[in-house]
Parts: sequence; structure tokens; C-alpha cells
Amino acid sequence: MIKDIIISQKQELEVKLRENYIERKLNSDKLSNSLIKVIIGPRRAGKSFFALHFLNKLKKFGYVNFDDEHLIETEEYDSIVEAVNTVYNNPEHILLDEIQNLPKWELFANRLQRKGVNLIITGSNSNLLSKELATHLTGRHLLINILPFSFKEYLEIEKKELTSHQIKEKLDLYLIHGGYPEPLTKNIDYKEYLSTLFDSIIYKDIVKRHNIRSPQGIDELSYYLISNSGNEYSYTNLSKMIKIQSVNTIKKYLSYLEESFIFFSVKRFSAKVKEQINFNKKSYCIDNGFIYAKAFKTSQSIGKLYENIVAQELKRKELNNHIKLFYWKNVQQEEVDFVIQEGNNVSELMQVCYDLKDNETKKREIRALLKAAKELKCSNLLIITSNHESEEHVEWFDLKGKIKFVPLWKWLLND
Repeated sequence: MIKDIIISQKQELEVKLRENYIERKLNSDKLSNSLIKVIIGPRRAGKSFFALHFLNKLKKFGYVNFDDEHLIETEEYDSIVEAVNTVYNNPEHILLDEIQNLPKWELFANRLQRKGVNLIITGSNSNLLSKELATHLTGRHLLINILPFSFKEYLEIEKKELTSHQIKEKLDLYLIHGGYPEPLTKNIDYKEYLSTLFDSIIYKDIVKRHNIRSPQGIDELSYYLISNSGNEYSYTNLSKMIKIQSVNTIKKYLSYLEESFIFFSVKRFSAKVKEQINFNKKSYCIDNGFIYAKAFKTSQSIGKLYENIVAQELKRKELNNHIKLFYWKNVQQEEVDFVIQEGNNVSELMQVCYDLKDNETKKREIRALLKAAKELKCSNLLIITSNHESEEHVEWFDLKGKIKFVPLWKWLLND
């Protein structure tokens, strides 16, 4: 039975490896390390493809996908190893796909590594993996984060050099459709694919895994968050909005949604950790395509889609431990969209403003930047726009500074 499953998966694998593959802008050198390689990220973001195309160059590797109820129901893990060794002729490398579905997977992975197997494992649940990695694989693993395509990767599909006009046209599509690989490389309807994927993550990775008896609450919470990307939230306000009395339930549901890589939160900046915890946070969606597929349509302006794209790009850097990401707000409710911290210092302050034609809007964005710059002692100020590009010396009463204005497409390609 298990051997038949492994054979069937191998046949599917051979078909996968013939499909069009876009090279990811990631450090594949990590995969050559003898430690356990752990690749985490959203479902269908390209984790297994990234690993498979690396392993295919090595030729001698085995593959097991634990998105199969028959495999995760077995308690005879040795029979899985025996089947892989038989089907793949004792491979030196093994890819264990969607490992979080396997009970006590970390013990299984440890045992294989002790036997000298070079392991790559993928998973779609950040919390489950991080907890088990911390407790059982400490010092014996390397972590690789994979999200849907960045804009740079998205443009690689064209396989040719594009004019600035063509790049802007592609950005307009990327803003709406997002960067999930499959609908980009195949003739698949974006909305249908992403709507189905979103629902699958909610019900398969969250409702079923956590045994949520009444899924309506988490369904409504996800719908609210995706229709209000980039907005502040508090647990209390979400509780009232979703009509779930327990704030603890809201916290729990939100953690499930973030663990499954649908949403991520950005904290309000403060030098005091306690204030960071107590302040409202802002929620963003991991891919704009989900917003296109699932959000209440009149709720998302083009400016919010711009902001969500920038948040995603900065989140990539945070996941790779290059920066820490915050937003800033003062008592007058003036706001800066993104505060970038490197080490102990604030290295950049960033606003996202699609339309700067309105003079009052421009003044508001600049005023908030200058106030934050003074408070946080940061002179690297940036406003991301649709088309405007310049460098301006600005002042507001006693506040002065130099601000760069950069179009989104240039920032995404040059940052």
C-alpha cells in the first residue's frame, strides 16, 4: 500500500519536473549543506519545485509528499523509509514534502539524518515548524523562506528584456493577480484558482487541523482582514466586528491565519517592548491575488494594493533576518507606513502614496515623515509613488529634511 503511494507520487513527480520552472531569487547554496534543510512558506508558493529542481541536478534523490491521508495515518514510519529506498534505489537525498501533516515528524527527520540521509523538508505551517525546530532540531537545520513570486521573479516569466513601459504594464497585472506561480505558468483562471486555494488553506490547514467545530467565525475574520488589508486592528475591535465574544478566540484564530501564511501583522514602533505588544497592529495579506479573489471589491483602493505589495517585499527581508519591520504613529494620529530597523537603529522611514497630485495629501505624507524622522533620528526618507520620481528638500515649521520619491516598479526592481 505505502509502496504503491510512493510509486504513484514518483510518477506525478516526473510530470512536475517537465513543467515550466522559473528560477527563484534565493540562495540555493544552502541546499548543499549537510544539515537538515527546512523550507517553509504558503501552500503552492513553490517550495517543493524549488527543492525538486535543485535535487534533479543531483539525480539520486527520493520524494515523499505527506499531503496524503494514507501516509499520515500509518504508524510504521520504517515502512515509508523502506518504500522510498526500494522505489528510488537507496537515495542519498530525500525531500519530505508538507511534513507538518506527519505526527512527530521531527523524530522521524532526526532518525533519518542520523542514518546519513541528506534531508530537505518543506512545510506550510510556520508555528508548528518553528516550535519543533527550536526544541528538536536546534543547531542541526537551515531555514529557507519561500513566498509567492516577487515582482523580479514575476518578470522572469517573460524571458526577455522589457521596456519601462512594459514593466509598468506588468506591475498593473501583478498588483491584482499577485505572484502565485501556478496560474502564471499555466492557463488557469486566477480568481477561481486563488479563491479555491484560499478556502483550502482555511478549511484544510486550519479548521481541520485545529478541530474548529464552527468555522464561521474564522471564515468571517479572514474575509474582514482580506477586505481591510493595511488597516489597524485590535483584538477587542475584531471581536466586536466578527461578533465573537472571546478576545482569546480572536487571538487564536489570528495566530492560525498567520501560521498558515495568509496574513502577517506589523507592529507599531516603540522603544518599549511592552508598548509594541499593547499597541494596535496592522494586518497585510501575503499575496495581492488573494485580495483580488476574495475581498469585498469596493474596499480595496489602488493605494492599498500598492501598500500591500511594499509590505510583502519588506516581509521577505524580515523573514530572512535582514530587517525588523514596524509602522509609526504619534498621538496626533499622524502615521508613517513603514519603519525599517537594522540592528538597533532605524535605517529608513517609508510612505506609500499612489497619487501625489493632491497637494494636501502630499503635505500630510511629508509632515508625518518629518515628525517621525525627528523622533526616531532617521534621515533616510522615502515616498513610494506610482510615477513621480525626484529628490526634494522639504520643511514644515522647524522640521527639515530630504525626501526621495521613487515609483513602485523601480523600487521593487532596484531595492
